[in-house]
Amino acid sequence: MGSLATSFERVSLPLEHEFTISRGSTAAAENVIVRVEDEGGMVGVGAAAPSSHYGETAGTVEAVLPDLLAEVEAVGDPHALAEIEARMERVVADNPAARCAVSVALHDLAAERLGVPLYRLWGLDPGDAPASSFTIGIDDTEVMREKTAAAVEAGYSTLKLKLGTDRDREVVEAVRDEAPDATLRVDANEAWTPRETARKSAWLAELGVEFIEQPLPADDPAGLKDAHERSVLPIAADESCVTLADVPRIADRCDIASLKLMKCGGLLEAKRMVHAARAHGLEVMLGCMVESNAAIAGGCQLAPLVDYTDLDGSLLLADDADPFEGVPMPEGRIDLRATDRNGTGAVER
Repeated sequence: MGSLATSFERVSLPLEHEFTISRGSTAAAENVIVRVEDEGGMVGVGAAAPSSHYGETAGTVEAVLPDLLAEVEAVGDPHALAEIEARMERVVADNPAARCAVSVALHDLAAERLGVPLYRLWGLDPGDAPASSFTIGIDDTEVMREKTAAAVEAGYSTLKLKLGTDRDREVVEAVRDEAPDATLRVDANEAWTPRETARKSAWLAELGVEFIEQPLPADDPAGLKDAHERSVLPIAADESCVTLADVPRIADRCDIASLKLMKCGGLLEAKRMVHAARAHGLEVMLGCMVESNAAIAGGCQLAPLVDYTDLDGSLLLADDADPFEGVPMPEGRIDLRATDRNGTGAVER
């Protein structure tokens, strides 16, 4: 079985631009990097990108990681993923981002030891990975137009717009004018009402928007169902879809389940959620927080299982801010074949 050595460190990753959604703004992402090393010197890496919206901070991640990593060392086998996951949940029931960092690091090491990329270990077709959207955060309308122009110039063909202000229509019209051929998605981050969602969905459809993400607060499931029934456009549930148990709850009030590794606690749980969503007739989107490639790379390996991806978290960071390189994503395409790296594909710069 061997033995495993573990460590973690906190890093502050500055963003290229301050990033704003309907709930607030951030200029830097606090991540916690986890490393798991086997007796032969192979190292698996993962990262936690905690969100205070879900009750986590970098400080809480640092507080619980010693207990989580003690379970990893007690088992001593990176391939015993289910056993380690179960033990971690018994020790720390919440703190999904912290558990996710460990999950990604273990998957990275397990696949590395077998000499294969993680997607291959799972038997997935890398060609099935859908291209990622690129997110334009809330800003002055002209600034959002300029960011759109830069994204289009960089080759991104799918854009996700953060909405939730009294300028929503003005913003979408400006972006559509700047990017007439782009696929547009919008995310209100719980800022709208059912009536507002229905009304806005009509003109959003006219502007060629593909779907609306989380228009209603997560604590208003009846409102989300109402919005879903009245909306012209498909609805994706993000804040309403956190763990596996949420999938059946949202099945009759949305069209798309939006998963994040940092919400659900790791790669095994995310796979379960994908299959549960399929069983309930939902499409699936895989999203992210603002994350290091040490975490994003794990999501990229899972991408062939889903319909949509929003895995641009590392792309929003300032140049050279991320200590890791990940899966290449030229123009948003998740190119799992681009390198000969095993594991998740994350490597230190």
